[in-house]
Amino acid sequence: MSPLNALGGPPRLLSLVPLVIPLLAQAMNSPWWEDYAIKDRYLCKGQGMLVVERNDAQASLINGRFRTTFFRETSDEPGLRYSGEGMRLILQGDSLTLEHLPHRVECLRVEQV
Repeated sequence: MSPLNALGGPPRLLSLVPLVIPLLAQAMNSPWWEDYAIKDRYLCKGQGMLVVERNDAQASLINGRFRTTFFRETSDEPGLRYSGEGMRLILQGDSLTLEHLPHRVECLRVEQV
């Protein structure tokens, strides 16, 4: 397969690649007003690598090009809890649990970004 076919377009589209790549990189950065002070990378069983950006009020889960926003819950349960879009994100130490009941995915922090 030629490089042109791999990119899925005619040669004139290749001239746009240098312009699009920085925009894609920007799309994965949070807007400045969200001020996610904490950014951690997690390795999840069967799911690969995820990034969680968070502050006191909300968290953002990044999986590849996809981002999901969660909002902080008040709870007497241990750990920090965020929920959104039918899912719950639970942080306890180096552990991250993603719940989309009845499914749960366990993840382990591998680094702070």
